[in-house]
Amino acid sequence: MIEEILAYNKEFVANEGYKEYITNKYPDKKIAILSCMDTRLTALLPAALGIKNGDVKMIKNAGGVISHPFGSVIRSLLVAIYELGVEEVMVIAHSDCGACHMQSDEMIEKMKARGVNADYIDMMRFCGVDFNAWLDGFEDTEKSVRGTVDFIIHHPLIPTDVKVYGFIIDSTTGELSRIV
Repeated sequence: MIEEILAYNKEFVANEGYKEYITNKYPDKKIAILSCMDTRLTALLPAALGIKNGDVKMIKNAGGVISHPFGSVIRSLLVAIYELGVEEVMVIAHSDCGACHMQSDEMIEKMKARGVNADYIDMMRFCGVDFNAWLDGFEDTEKSVRGTVDFIIHHPLIPTDVKVYGFIIDSTTGELSRIV
């Protein structure tokens, strides 16, 4: 599969397919979007919001959540705000999310079944990794969005003039529902 992607890329560049996507690093709409990495949202979310290349800063991870106060999501938001001029943040979860009801214990069992040494998992626990906090999903999508919005609003490094909004997008129709 990777070879097919690389072959396509070579043709894309040769045919100058990139020209319609040329923009700069500053988001035209001054918005950052934190969303899930779900494959259904790759094209649906921008289409449903009417955004194009260059409009927003897009931050994606499993569940569209913040798992650490100084992790990559907060770092990305800080860069977007302080270096790239973002003034608003949209937290957009979606219906039928795979992170909903995710259980760390089940994932750890899958790791072991795929050959991850149980001693490594134990060592990580000994070093302070809380697998439940890190790998568990959420039970209620709306509650998760509210928590993420609240987390961003009250983070000590996020300026108070940044507006933060929460939404859930229907992963089939693209309909957006405002939560916060």
